[in-house]
Amino acid sequence: MNIMYCGDSGVADGLLLSVLSILKHTEAPIHFYILTLDCQTDQKHYMPISEDFCRQLREVVKAKNPESTVELFDLSDRFTADAPTANMNTSFTPPCMLRLYSDGIPELPDKILYLDTDVLCRGDFTDFYETDLTGLELVGVLDHYGQHFFRKYPPKRDYINSGVLLLNLPLIRKTELFGRARQMCRTRKMFMPDQSALNKLAEKKGFAARKYNEQRKTQHDTVFRHFTTHFRFFPVIRAVRVKPWEVEKLHKTLKIYEFDDIIAEAERILRKETIKNER
Repeated sequence: MNIMYCGDSGVADGLLLSVLSILKHTEAPIHFYILTLDCQTDQKHYMPISEDFCRQLREVVKAKNPESTVELFDLSDRFTADAPTANMNTSFTPPCMLRLYSDGIPELPDKILYLDTDVLCRGDFTDFYETDLTGLELVGVLDHYGQHFFRKYPPKRDYINSGVLLLNLPLIRKTELFGRARQMCRTRKMFMPDQSALNKLAEKKGFAARKYNEQRKTQHDTVFRHFTTHFRFFPVIRAVRVKPWEVEKLHKTLKIYEFDDIIAEAERILRKETIKNER
């Protein structure tokens, strides 16, 4: 199976947790593809994920299955040449938009599962991965809030969340979906840039069950838990933002403890690497 992540060095902890959660729930060889960049905006300098981190990650995945692989792609030049200029300083960072550049990487396999780095696996996802993509550019799960507020005409619930996407890259290249989405992000400022562009432009998308991208509250059958921002309405309306690497918030705010084993494993791996570098 093939899995893709995008991000800068700031999401390395989340990436490690997500990978460990994947390894916990499958014995099959997994090929991980990581897209990163070096990018300066008005607000921040995004540093790329390092090859040293990927070497460390490679050791972890091969310990589980020697056939598994980790590949790193630095898309700095490609991103700079075709930057989403209208959306460079939104809350949705340039690194997370790198998925829109994956069509230009010939080394990527035809079928690939994209995951945000704040997505943790808690069950076997083989059935989802084996979804037939014939005639479909991508398959995703309805966005918890967006399905109600963003509707095309005639009204229907078809607005997907882009944090978990099963991609058919040959068809995406043929329809130029990602290229058109990049152009849209370059010329039109949007609330959720690449997600909005994909929902606006994708004409051949499929829909998966909520359990493959649970954005609100873990259910008994949840396979992928996505730690997105959600809202609570009692005693006052407020946004709740908790990421899986924010352990104290994970425990106190969300009352989630089921990932403590992989959190401890990630801490052990990072501590071991720190000691090695200090010697």
